[in-house]
Amino acid sequence: MSWTPAREDFDNYMLPNYSPQRVIPVRGEGSRLWDQEGREYIDFAGGIAVNGLGHCHPALVKALREQSEKVWHLSNVYTNEPALALAKSLVDKTFADKVFLCSSGGEANEAALKLARRFAYDTFGEAKHKIVSFRQSFHGRTFFTVSVGGQPKYSQGFGPVPGGIVHGEFNNLDSVRELIDNDTCAVIVEPVQGEGGVTPATPEFLKGLRELCDQHDALLIFDEVQCGMGRTGQLYTYMHYGVTPDILTSAKALGGGFPIGAMLTTDRIAKVFVVGTHGSTYGGNPLACAVALAAVETISQPDVLKGVEQRFELFKSHLEALDRKYGVFKEIRGMGLLIGAELSDAYAERGRDVLAAAIDEGLMMLVAGPSVLRFAPSLVISEQEIEDGMACLDHALARLQD
Repeated sequence: MSWTPAREDFDNYMLPNYSPQRVIPVRGEGSRLWDQEGREYIDFAGGIAVNGLGHCHPALVKALREQSEKVWHLSNVYTNEPALALAKSLVDKTFADKVFLCSSGGEANEAALKLARRFAYDTFGEAKHKIVSFRQSFHGRTFFTVSVGGQPKYSQGFGPVPGGIVHGEFNNLDSVRELIDNDTCAVIVEPVQGEGGVTPATPEFLKGLRELCDQHDALLIFDEVQCGMGRTGQLYTYMHYGVTPDILTSAKALGGGFPIGAMLTTDRIAKVFVVGTHGSTYGGNPLACAVALAAVETISQPDVLKGVEQRFELFKSHLEALDRKYGVFKEIRGMGLLIGAELSDAYAERGRDVLAAAIDEGLMMLVAGPSVLRFAPSLVISEQEIEDGMACLDHALARLQD
């Protein structure tokens, strides 16, 4: 390619629904990235919890190369070996009996919500259609999922939202008791709210949701698109809580950077999705499934999962040290390598200022709202890379003192 794109070309050719940073990364290895000028960055963002094994992990590269010389796409008129191998691996490792493969987390949640409504319709009748979700939740960008998500700013301005959706308060079981009834078909919840501020559910809350769903013949859906696939130190977060959902959605780190999503459920519920009820053009794509299988098999190794908790403690100790130095954080929370650091009142709503200063210091990171710094690095990031990244954050915070 004789033409070298620049950041200004985004404004010229792309819709303005994003506002990317000035730098354009062109190469990655592990938890490090390099931009067009050859400048190096530590990656604490992980593609928003997608690059669970960092950039260009050898196991994923090997799987992609091998599959790229076999078959890329077939459509669901046929099945294929990588899709079947991935589905079997997910079933073997979780509560699920059946898997639906798709292209993204939003698509997985769309499928989960449709499945819940179809199951209720076939089992109990059309009146049982209500969905209970939670304020500050995020479930995707399709119109159905963004309406179920508890952040109105994402659905406003697009016309009437789908009906039958109500929102309670996360970690407040009494708010759910006021909403759930015999017309409720499902409760959908993130075990760790990601976009809403990186807030873990309490064990009592998830246990209570399970009991309320059982009492009202409603299905419990866990959205583990962001918090699943090793992110919290178990393959899926429900395993920490001892609460089993009826439906679980997965994406992001499932493909380690290759777009793929999955919905997992039981035989009893899956049977209502008969031929023709739902589909996905790229669902079960052989390339995506080959990479995802390599990601699942690598992430599920005990040493990888055990290392997540160790890295959490290292992140936490560094953040606490920065707080002692600058008085910058109100609370540090999260599970495993999905960490939220809420800014103190003195730094309230300055999250993007921190991001801008961090990129200048060689660190890529995230926010979860204007006042929460979010960390979602590779699950196998090295201790040295954590040390180096935190030194960059230290320098970024020092710049904000001026």
